[in-house]
Amino acid sequence: MPLRNLAVGLATSALTSLASPAAAYPVDCAILLCLAGGWPSSAECAQARAVFIRRITPWPIEPPLQIWNCPMRASFRAPTAMERLFEVRAPSGQPFLQVAPPWASAVPLPVADQADIDISDPAFDFVRSIRVFEIQYIQHADDDGGACNRWWTIHEGSYGEQGGYRRRGSTPTAVPEASDLDLTADCRSIRHRSVFVEWRDAEGTYGHEEVHY
Repeated sequence: MPLRNLAVGLATSALTSLASPAAAYPVDCAILLCLAGGWPSSAECAQARAVFIRRITPWPIEPPLQIWNCPMRASFRAPTAMERLFEVRAPSGQPFLQVAPPWASAVPLPVADQADIDISDPAFDFVRSIRVFEIQYIQHADDDGGACNRWWTIHEGSYGEQGGYRRRGSTPTAVPEASDLDLTADCRSIRHRSVFVEWRDAEGTYGHEEVHY
C-alpha cells in the first residue's frame, strides 16, 4: 500500500477515533500523518493544518511541525514496509503515535528537539521538505530615478536529518517562485512582508502557503 494511501486512511479514520474530548491526541502526530497523506479532507486534518499555518503566522513564528512533541518511540518488529509505517494505539486510554518501519532503531535518540526515533530513511523526506521563509523586502528607486535601493531581512527555517529545526539568514533569490515576492527587473516600489511555507507530501506532491502581515 503506498504511503500516501496509508496516511490518508489513518488521518481520516484512526485520528477520528482519537478525537473525542476524553482522548485528545498530540496535534503534531496529526500534522505528521496529514502532511504525509497530502492533507486529506477531514475535520482532524483541517484542524492539524490550521495549527501548522497558525504557527508561521506572526508573531511569534514557530516551527510548523514540532515532531519532538509527537511521542513515537519505535520498537522493531517484523516489517511489512509502508503498511506499518504509522500505527496509532491508545494504551491506558492515552493515545500516542508509534512508528515502526523496518529501519527504525529500538533505542530513542537522546537529543532534544528532534524525532525520538531514527527518521533518516527517505520515507521521511516529507518532513525534511518543509521550508519556512520569513520575508521582509523593500525596494524603490531614488527620487531622481537613478539607483535602485533594496533592503531585506530574510530567514529560512528547515529540518535536519532527524527532524531538528534550524533557522538561518537567507537572500531574496532563495525565496521559492511560488511566493508572492516579485523580484522584477525594473525598480518599481515594493514593500513585502510575509511568512512563506512550502512542503512535499510522502508522494512528492508540492504544496505551499503564504501569510502576509
